[in-house]
Amino acid sequence: MAAGGFIVDDNQTNRCRQMNRPVSNGAMGKVFHRRTGDAASRVFHRRTGDAAGRVFHRRSVCAFFRPLLFLLLFFAVFSLTGCTQTDEVTETETPETEARLQIGLSFDSFVIERWLRDRDMFVSTAQSLGADVNVQVAGGDVDEQISQIEYFIQKKMDVIVIIAVDGDALKDVVNDAISNGIRVICYDRLVYDVDADLYISFDNRQVGVLMAETLISACPEGGDIFAIYGSPTDLNVDDVVDGFTSTLEGSGLNIIYSAYCDNWLAELAFDYVNEGLEITNDIVAVMCGNDDLASQAIKALSENQLAGEVTVVGQDAELSACQRIVEGTQEMTVYKSVEEEAMVAATLAVALARGEDITSEDCAWPVTETIDSGSYEVPYYKLDPVAVTADNIDEVIIAGGYHSRDDVYLNIRDEE
Repeated sequence: MAAGGFIVDDNQTNRCRQMNRPVSNGAMGKVFHRRTGDAASRVFHRRTGDAAGRVFHRRSVCAFFRPLLFLLLFFAVFSLTGCTQTDEVTETETPETEARLQIGLSFDSFVIERWLRDRDMFVSTAQSLGADVNVQVAGGDVDEQISQIEYFIQKKMDVIVIIAVDGDALKDVVNDAISNGIRVICYDRLVYDVDADLYISFDNRQVGVLMAETLISACPEGGDIFAIYGSPTDLNVDDVVDGFTSTLEGSGLNIIYSAYCDNWLAELAFDYVNEGLEITNDIVAVMCGNDDLASQAIKALSENQLAGEVTVVGQDAELSACQRIVEGTQEMTVYKSVEEEAMVAATLAVALARGEDITSEDCAWPVTETIDSGSYEVPYYKLDPVAVTADNIDEVIIAGGYHSRDDVYLNIRDEE
């Protein structure tokens, strides 16, 4: 691979299986487990070179000069092999080759729109700082992700960055990477009970707080609501749920139905909302773990003539969610500057690979907090989320360059 190259190595086997199990999150809460995966193989070949042959013919007009020419060439070659110039060239070229730091980046999946933004910003930032990034995608399969991390260990990566499918299941393989002297970054999702070098994420509890505050404001008289949470194996979901439920206390809003969507599978949100509506359709709001789930929740509400009447919140500021906000079928999304998260993570990954202290004030992005991973205090770089509604979508999303005005208002007649 050429210096600065971006490797995509995401060979995996298509898997789609479904399991059901109950969860103790309210009497009606259910979790359906379904593993989804994709298989993709991309191989980039680059061949450079040319063939050229040049033959120079000289007439033997003066045969006398041939022995003299031979002697001159002999002494020239002898003098070159006896000097240190060859070693100097090697010393010049070798550091350039070895200076290319190697970073392994393992994604849960690309089902959620935002991960493509994370990937692109992380790779471009790391490349600009002198690192090559090997990107692999697990397709929501934890066993596949374990294999990918084992591959990174075998390749002796300087740093491994992980967006975990299951923060509990990765403990052993992550500890194996650490024991092999590889620096580990938990990106956006914490892996428990490991002494990782960095955890970088948004304040997930605050995400839940913002969702609850929006519903309280939009539904001042209270009422019954559904809560459609994200994947139960995503440890961030616990923080979101904690922030959401604790903020609702005493508000008059009551969660009468709740469910978790395994692997963030959006279709489950459609099923769950319909299941809840079989119990009662007298609800005022639906909390959704992200915008992808919100899309399916709103689809179910629409089929029951409730879209636009029931307040819906999500997170990630996906384009479709922003369109729904200006259209009036979704009240709010939580915006998280994923470009900032990816840029900071890539910068700190390169710093760790170079042996720098990321907690130092001299660091470009000093890490000043820690988080309990269960057994260790892990350095924690925390970013702040922002609630986006129709009132500030132009300022935050459009003026900020996250989505264009034309795209956000695609389905709205512009009266200006």
